[in-house]
Amino acid sequence: MTSFESGSFSQRSKLSLDDEILIKKLLLSHDPDGRRLDSEALLCAVENIMFHATASEVSDKPIDANLKSQIGNIELTGSQEPLMHTIYKIAYEMLCKIPGKEDLHTKTMVLFDMLGNYRWDAKMALALAAFATCYGEFCLIMQMRPHSPYAESVANFRQLPSDITILKPQFKALKLLIKTMVDLTRCIVEFEGLPIEHVEADYENIAAIKYSNITIAAWEISSLNNRLSGIYSHLRQLVDAFRQQSEAKLDQKLLNLLMESHADNQEVLRMLFALNDELPLKDCATQVKLGISEMKSKIVLLLVSKPNLLPLEQLFFLLHQTHDHPNKAEGSYAIIWVPISLSEKWTDDEKHWFNVLSSSMPFYSVRQPWSPNSAVIENLMKQVWHNEDEAIMVVLNLEGAVTNLNALDMVFIWGPEAYPYSVTREFELWNGEQWTLQLMTKDIHPILTQWVEEGRYICIYGSENLEWIREFCAKTKEIKNAGLQLEMIYVGKNNPNEHVKELVTIINREMHSTLLSFSKIQLFWLRLESMRRSKTRLEYADAAGIDHDHILAEVLALLHNNDENGWAVFGKGSSTNMVRVQGIEILKGLNIVRQWGEDVADLEFIGALRTVLEPVPFRLRGPCNLTKFVPYPDGEGSTEGCIVCQYCKRLMKPYTIYE
Repeated sequence: MTSFESGSFSQRSKLSLDDEILIKKLLLSHDPDGRRLDSEALLCAVENIMFHATASEVSDKPIDANLKSQIGNIELTGSQEPLMHTIYKIAYEMLCKIPGKEDLHTKTMVLFDMLGNYRWDAKMALALAAFATCYGEFCLIMQMRPHSPYAESVANFRQLPSDITILKPQFKALKLLIKTMVDLTRCIVEFEGLPIEHVEADYENIAAIKYSNITIAAWEISSLNNRLSGIYSHLRQLVDAFRQQSEAKLDQKLLNLLMESHADNQEVLRMLFALNDELPLKDCATQVKLGISEMKSKIVLLLVSKPNLLPLEQLFFLLHQTHDHPNKAEGSYAIIWVPISLSEKWTDDEKHWFNVLSSSMPFYSVRQPWSPNSAVIENLMKQVWHNEDEAIMVVLNLEGAVTNLNALDMVFIWGPEAYPYSVTREFELWNGEQWTLQLMTKDIHPILTQWVEEGRYICIYGSENLEWIREFCAKTKEIKNAGLQLEMIYVGKNNPNEHVKELVTIINREMHSTLLSFSKIQLFWLRLESMRRSKTRLEYADAAGIDHDHILAEVLALLHNNDENGWAVFGKGSSTNMVRVQGIEILKGLNIVRQWGEDVADLEFIGALRTVLEPVPFRLRGPCNLTKFVPYPDGEGSTEGCIVCQYCKRLMKPYTIYE
């Protein structure tokens, strides 16, 4: 703190008495009335203009295609006057020579009187925009002059010099000055964006920053570059120090809020999103700006991700799981997309992805994720919730308390059944689950869902070995021809690649309809991976957990299956009676099943297949002559059909015994 005070004193000591008087006048003219300007956006547009205006010749680099939309979308609220009208008025004052207003101090005071109702960052950005407009027009006319009679006439009318090569030293110096002006303005924009009123800050330091630097810088833009650079360097140090101080205090305050109980979620959401913006959110579908009050009495799901959100197939599946289901909980929760840049500063490519996706998703979104206020939630995500590259969905309940650090896997597994998306609900859902085809394939494809509900026999298999696939499909085809209704579903392997995509085409052409497209195959593995993550996160996978949790064991067996020949899972409807078997074993088992001929249609196929695959307890030569008594249930006759001998793996001949 002492360094701040001594620094501000050293700045003041360099001012003359006239300077001190002028600063007091400037402060008296400062009377903000609540007008809000997106100074950062205006400054970006100014930089775009100045880049081309300060080039030594006409640049080959095209002007940013988004420049028109940038300027057209810059927000100015609370003013009856259009933004461009204000900029042109300032430019007029800068250029025109009016009797009694020709000295620098008088002109400065006229400008500050015009801008008295704006905040300091807006004053700087508007003044710089007016200068950029004037200087940009001058450069444009001079660049077009040799090629356009119209530009030549305008230049002559404005009495512009015919040869500006002699002014190159001045332009070079001006280019340096402009860069310093932009840097200084950005520094002030950053300072004004800090949430001063939300932390217990050192107000003497704030006063030092505003008094000693902002007011001086505002009227000294037209002075020499070295003096302005000194002001900028000093101000940069003060703003950086204060920003670090305020961020640390905000982080701690937010952590405390998340651990406390509240009447609703408004205070937590205000800390996360609305420190300096009353309308920090937007409805992506309508682009309407929203305040955090819209989230009151709702469970809030914070979808935190990179600016490109999710891979397309995952994004479409997320939409399906949250918006395409009839859901009684609809309207009682809201998804807010919170994109976070991978670098310290948002790139143009990241902004492009955000603008494209946030204009087409049926979610809510942070309206300007690159604003300084976003640093609060970025710190929370990265340092406390340990989110790096993977997308997560943090759940805040009606009181603003965190009930789940990542509900995304729940959504992928159960869709709307996961409501209210808490860890408690996640435990409840797992406690009610069993390893079935229904769990494996839920919501991946409507026809597959229908087959499961109808209780059909289904074989889900995977391999990258085309020869094994051909042999396996040939044997299952023989069994199907014998009368067994068996649906075949190919899913490749975990992390499916281009080779799997080629195999889907070959299988469709040569063997059977695969039903699942390549993107649906990716979703199959995404759900299995979500099951693994969910189980692991809930501490099912402890030292003995895998052995005691049948679902997790089966999921891991599929995810980590490296058998070069392949694997298959046979099941029926929602039954827990399922068989998973490796490539060579299943081919041997199917060879035995083929020998049963048409009797295969009368079997309880899964149980019979399991019997075939079980190891023989001793070596047999021919039939074993085993006798098995099966009582009739309620005298209505046997419902088991054919039975497979557990020893010789042959069909047992049925005889009827009467008592």
